Amino acid sequence: MYIFHIRHLFLCVIFISITNINGDGVLYPAIFIPGNAGSQIWARLNRTTPTPHFFCTHHSDWFELWLDVRLLLPEIIDCFVDNMRLTYDPATKKTSNLEGIDTQIPGFGETSTIEHFDSSGFPYSTYFAPIIKSLVALGYKRGLNLRGAPYDFRRGLDEQDDFFTNFTQLVLDTYEQNNQTKIVLVTHSMGGPFALYWLHQQNRSFKEKYIRSMVNIATPWGGAVKALRLMASGDNIDIHGVSPIRIRPYQRSAPSTAFVMPSVNFWGEDETIVVSPKRNYTVNDFKEFFDDIEFPTGYEYWLNNKDLLQELTPPEVELHEIYSLQMPTPGVLLYNNRTFPDIQPVILPDDGDGTVNKRSLLGFKNWEGKQEQDILSLELVGVEHLAILRHPTTVNYVKQVVTGQFDQK
Repeated sequence: MYIFHIRHLFLCVIFISITNINGDGVLYPAIFIPGNAGSQIWARLNRTTPTPHFFCTHHSDWFELWLDVRLLLPEIIDCFVDNMRLTYDPATKKTSNLEGIDTQIPGFGETSTIEHFDSSGFPYSTYFAPIIKSLVALGYKRGLNLRGAPYDFRRGLDEQDDFFTNFTQLVLDTYEQNNQTKIVLVTHSMGGPFALYWLHQQNRSFKEKYIRSMVNIATPWGGAVKALRLMASGDNIDIHGVSPIRIRPYQRSAPSTAFVMPSVNFWGEDETIVVSPKRNYTVNDFKEFFDDIEFPTGYEYWLNNKDLLQELTPPEVELHEIYSLQMPTPGVLLYNNRTFPDIQPVILPDDGDGTVNKRSLLGFKNWEGKQEQDILSLELVGVEHLAILRHPTTVNYVKQVVTGQFDQK
């Protein structure tokens, strides 16, 4: 195994024409796995129980729930949050939609619902679109050798059995439909841990036959402190004028928020990550944290997911890790008597990409020397967690991987 790390500036200098990358003309098929909030969710309503407003109750046709920005307008946002919110059954340890709400995740196997956050296609909603469009320009075809694997991102690993079954079939189908060509997995954010979990379920011969490599972009291998702020005080999902406290009921109800909380394998047992008037909290104090914010269900979510992902076990496929540093990232959350937990805390910044802490982004380094396959990495500077997907260096790097340039190194 060799480890290959290139700084942003140097990589820009050595890029060569993508049209001359791979003389034998191989186009590795690519499957894209989005992160948290990266899949569209559609819904229909026939609600008979109380709702925030009378106009939240009925919508017989399928409509775009996540993320139609029109649903974030005043008053209407209360319907959006209530419709996105999950309820938890402690007996089954499973979540479900509220009564009268049906949801679906459209576009599995296609890329249409992961290229943008919504169906408008407007620039503000761009997600995987820059990478996918660049590959289409090289001769790739959506639905054939460009595939998408959207999923219900509200739920953690413990509720994704159907997704992983469908994902395995997607890999098999894509391999056969492309003349038995190995596949490149391309992930963003939480999609990386989901892909790692899936790879851990496959035996070595399966991975050697079907998987060429995996490209992980801005991956929280060990979680992020920001998730604790979502649980405590909410987050306005970067939409001006939206109150975090109004979004919080949905964010708290989603097990995936607990899934990406800081891992005990990445933060020290005596390392404070939240300060409140009652006490300081470490990764060993999550029960007390959830009790004190009066949301004990969050601790159940964490318990249900904490042992499912073996973050320190390598995936045993060739890896390409793209990440960015030197962006102020939540490191410690500081609350006082007035703010805890309902008002945004003061943030002591950490290094990272604005969302994921440096130590988590670099979690792949724990696998160095533990797998035979190469681990290559690209570090950018000052590029935000989502913006990294449309950064030209990221786009060009992914093109090099899927069109085989790294095969010749």
